[in-house]
Amino acid sequence: MKNHAYICMLLGLFVAFSGMAQESPMEEDYFRIKKVTPPEGTLLEVGGLATLPNGNIALCTRRGEVYIVENPGSTRPYFRKFASGLHEPLGLRYHEGSLYLAQRGELTRLTDTNQDGKADRYETVYAWPLTGNYHEYSYGPTMDEEGNFYVSTNLGFFSEEWWRGESKVPFRGWMLKISPEGQMEPLAAGMRSPAGLGMIDGNLFYTENQGDYMASGGVWHVRKGDFVGNPAGLEWSARPDSPIKLTRAEFDAVVDPRKEKNELGRFIKPENIQNEEYQTMFQVKKQFPELRLPAIWFPYGVHGISTSEPIKIPKGHFGPFEEQLLVGDQGQSKIMRVVLEEVKGELQGVAFDFRSNFNSGVLRMTWGTDGSLYVGETNRGWGSAGDADEGLERLVWNGQVPFDICTVKAMPDGFEIEFTKPVDKASAEDLASYSVQRFTYKYHPVYGSPPVDMDMATVKGVQLSSDRMKVRIKVDGLKPYYLHHIRLEGVREEGSSYSLVHPSAYYTLNAIPDGPALAEGDMSTYNSALPKETPKNVTPKALAAASPKTEVEQLAPAEEVIDAEVVKGLLTKHTCIACHQEESKQVGPAYKDIAKRKYTPERIVELIYVPEPQNWPEYATPMPPMPHVPEEDALKIANWINSLNE
Repeated sequence: MKNHAYICMLLGLFVAFSGMAQESPMEEDYFRIKKVTPPEGTLLEVGGLATLPNGNIALCTRRGEVYIVENPGSTRPYFRKFASGLHEPLGLRYHEGSLYLAQRGELTRLTDTNQDGKADRYETVYAWPLTGNYHEYSYGPTMDEEGNFYVSTNLGFFSEEWWRGESKVPFRGWMLKISPEGQMEPLAAGMRSPAGLGMIDGNLFYTENQGDYMASGGVWHVRKGDFVGNPAGLEWSARPDSPIKLTRAEFDAVVDPRKEKNELGRFIKPENIQNEEYQTMFQVKKQFPELRLPAIWFPYGVHGISTSEPIKIPKGHFGPFEEQLLVGDQGQSKIMRVVLEEVKGELQGVAFDFRSNFNSGVLRMTWGTDGSLYVGETNRGWGSAGDADEGLERLVWNGQVPFDICTVKAMPDGFEIEFTKPVDKASAEDLASYSVQRFTYKYHPVYGSPPVDMDMATVKGVQLSSDRMKVRIKVDGLKPYYLHHIRLEGVREEGSSYSLVHPSAYYTLNAIPDGPALAEGDMSTYNSALPKETPKNVTPKALAAASPKTEVEQLAPAEEVIDAEVVKGLLTKHTCIACHQEESKQVGPAYKDIAKRKYTPERIVELIYVPEPQNWPEYATPMPPMPHVPEEDALKIANWINSLNE
């Protein structure tokens, strides 16, 4: 009975400590998602959002309608139809009493001239050609201080080579600048699916989606004459009004388009080749200076499946994150947070998770006059983690400051990390609290890229500021033009021992700043994870006798079983949960549906490394290759998947 009571006490302590570990607040404890309910029968597949001077919200839908939402923050908002009959508008802007939107083939101005609450004047500001292909979306507009509009255009996907974006009419895959008088100037090329435009502090930014020649989602700073990566739009570089002189032939001579045919004369879809020699975008830029690298890469499956609109947090909004950027992701139904900095003339910065679990795919955002963020959503034909087809929701901050990473800045020998609250000194000065992983992407005509050249950097030391609001970590072996995944799993909040709400940061390091390195005497090198030195003249047998197993450990089974919690940790670590859930379909099929296929574990591992999207034709987004998942982890995941069918 004594032993039984002792074991129960140990188990009780284990449960108690597990419960304490789970008490750390999460993102939903600070930022609440509230639904803005439309009238029954109204489908809000939101393509654009704009805040009007009186606090009302204007929105356009992919079904070609425009609504004005009065009292949007109330429990009973009123939806008034303002316009209809438009061609899938995917952006909205209010300017001088009119609404401007990008239909598939034109920039349109809508005006209510008789003040009856409905648009009675539909004017074409500028029109561009279309082939009618389903994928020829157009996005925008955004505006600069001079009143010029900016619109981005999608590539089309045609016939046999359905996987390869093409620009069949001018200027598909371009950024267009349109004057208030309707004069168009082609500004930049290389876009594939440029779904989000933003004018941030007078600079034009856009977001890109993963696809051919696009390794993952990202944020680009766009200037006149830039080429941002996909070569299809170079079909029009010979035109006299093109600011880009790089030709498609010149590009293909450096980056092989892999236009190969099989024995039947049919084109073969390019797929990722493991262990091949590859080029990165930075390497190609050495030959083509006009190639613009992204300021931020969003790691695929973690952040960037279908990256959408960037928007700046106004001063006085969302507490410690004011004046940073928020970027939506349509595929993952979430919002990321981004902080940019300029180093040696290069824009770069860090991306974090911010708020997940929206009702549908996050496409558009606008700030309400009440300080909340309105989020427009859609997933028809595109797929999203949120399983609703549409939605309009409101993100509201409760005024409390979360314990989180505020920002990360590049240093000559590592990174400076700033927090929203003071950190616990012992945890912050322990090197075991930190890890840094580096990787980059291939630049090739394949749909996306797996992370390549992935390895762990060594954290050599840490310096804690006197106010405990910042740490500077010294990292051995920074790599320019690589993503650096910085994890702070061991850092705790001072006083509460809470863990960070988001302990991961992804820094895109385009340039390493100059300056002095951390001196050995100015940093802590203590690492609690290092094994303590074994005393001399002590045999392993004696050491084991001195550390007998507890009764709980002795009760543990000797044979390894499938541990669902361990596997779920692997699914999180390798970003599998971004696209798959155990029981419900998301961007990809549910694990239970995969289990029904009765693949062998070895076959599942093969499909993790070289996916076959044709096996799941009902899913719009193909799975990228995941060769970076260690085989041991992949087998554990495969065995767990198969156990769901038992």
